[in-house]
Amino acid sequence: MTLPFYDGKTVLVAGATGLIGANLIKALLSSGAELRATINEAPPVIVDDRIEYITADLREEADCKRVVDQVDIIFHCAADTSGAAVMVNNPMAQITGNVLMNTRLMEAAVLAKVKNFLFISSSAVYPPGKHEFKEDEGFDGDPFDTYFGVAWMKRYAEKLLTFYHRRYGMNATIIRPSNVYGPLDKFDPERSHVLPALIRRVESGENPLEVWGSGQEVRDFIYVDDFVRVIVKALETCADAEPLNVPSGRLTTIAECAQIIVDQGDHTETRLTFDPSKPTTIPYRALDGSGVASRVGDTERVALEDGLRKTIEWYRTTL
Repeated sequence: MTLPFYDGKTVLVAGATGLIGANLIKALLSSGAELRATINEAPPVIVDDRIEYITADLREEADCKRVVDQVDIIFHCAADTSGAAVMVNNPMAQITGNVLMNTRLMEAAVLAKVKNFLFISSSAVYPPGKHEFKEDEGFDGDPFDTYFGVAWMKRYAEKLLTFYHRRYGMNATIIRPSNVYGPLDKFDPERSHVLPALIRRVESGENPLEVWGSGQEVRDFIYVDDFVRVIVKALETCADAEPLNVPSGRLTTIAECAQIIVDQGDHTETRLTFDPSKPTTIPYRALDGSGVASRVGDTERVALEDGLRKTIEWYRTTL
C-alpha cells in the first residue's frame, strides 16, 4: 500500500497498543511519515526505530498538549474498552476516561493547529433496529440500552469534532466501524471482545465451549488490515466531519463465528453450547457500506474464514 499523502508529515497515533493503533502504525511505517505514538500502561507492540513513542496519559491536558506539538495528522485510536460482561455490570467503566481523552486531545489539536484529525467512533451510536443503518441515522433516537452511556459519549465526541471542524477549520474524519478483529488484539478475559475471547477459550481446550447468548446475535466483523487500509485513505478523502461507516458487508451470527473458529483452529472435537442468561449486547447490528464504497472506493475485504485463521495463527505465536 503506497501512501504518498503522508510522506514528510508528522503523524501521531494516539493509542498505539490497541488493535487498531498497533496495526495502523505497522501500515504507516513505509509511508515516509514521521511517526509519533502514545503509550500509557502497556509497552509498545510494534518495536521500530522509526517510531517515536511517548508515554502519556491522554486524560491529562498537559500530556495532550505535549504529544500534539508540531504534529500534522492525528489518528485518535485511544480508548478505554471492555467486553460484554463489563458493559453490563459496570456501565460507567468506559465513560469518564474516554470523555476526558476525547475532549482534551481534540482541544489540544485545535490549539496546535493540527491539519487533520481522525476519530474512531462506534456503531453503538445507532439505535436498535434490524436493517443496515446509514450514516444519517446515527442520532435517530436513543442507542441500545446496554450501550446508552458509551454511545452518547461517542455521539458527543462526534459533535465536538464537528464543532472544531466548522468553527476552526480543522480537517476532521469520523469513522464508525463495525466490529474490528485480527492480530494484535487483546485476548485477556477482562478486555477481550467476542472473537478474541472465543479464540482464547477454544485454543485453551474448553470442551464443551459455552458461548454467551443464544448464538443468533448478528454482527459484521471486519479484518483489521482492511479497516486500516480504509481509514488511511478516508483521512485524505473524507475530511468534512461527515461520519463514515466502515463495515465488511458480511453479516454473520455469533454461533457461525464460533463454529468457524473451531474449524479454522482444527478443534473438530469441540462441541458448542449456548447460555442466553449470560451477558450479551445488542441482538442485531448492521451498517450500510455504500458511503465508504462511493467516498473512499475501497470494498476489498478479507473473508471471515481467512481472517479468523490468520488471527488464530498469530495468537498461537503469543502462547
